[in-house]
Amino acid sequence: MEEPEARSELGREILTALPDWFGIEEAVDAYIRDVAGLPTFAAGRDGFLSLKRHTEAAAEIYVMGVRPESRRRGLGTALLEAAESFLREREIEFLQVKTLGPSDPSEHYAETRSFYAAHGFRPLEELTAIWGEENPCLIMVKRLTP
Repeated sequence: MEEPEARSELGREILTALPDWFGIEEAVDAYIRDVAGLPTFAAGRDGFLSLKRHTEAAAEIYVMGVRPESRRRGLGTALLEAAESFLREREIEFLQVKTLGPSDPSEHYAETRSFYAAHGFRPLEELTAIWGEENPCLIMVKRLTP
């Protein structure tokens, strides 16, 4: 996606359609603000994924969302594959994602963790220092092979 405003607009549309995952308004506002300046991949108007590079060797899936009515159609997989290809072209070796940890009983986030695990991500560590005691953050990582 080229236009920063278009990235932010699409992000807001999709994230507000996913209140079970993105129900904290301040967090959504931060994602929308930040997405404007990040590499972002779109699946039409149905899904998007934004990346954030941290070092020469590592990047993060900063935010990803697929509209509820468009889930289970391979869009998340296609977005992830496009992002990984983009990162491999830039010789990025590690990709991480932060998600709600398993010590929280959310079935929605259990599904999210399963998606990432099915795509080769491994749980690294669950921390409460990032998002607070009520929102344990699980860091999942994947090594990108050339």
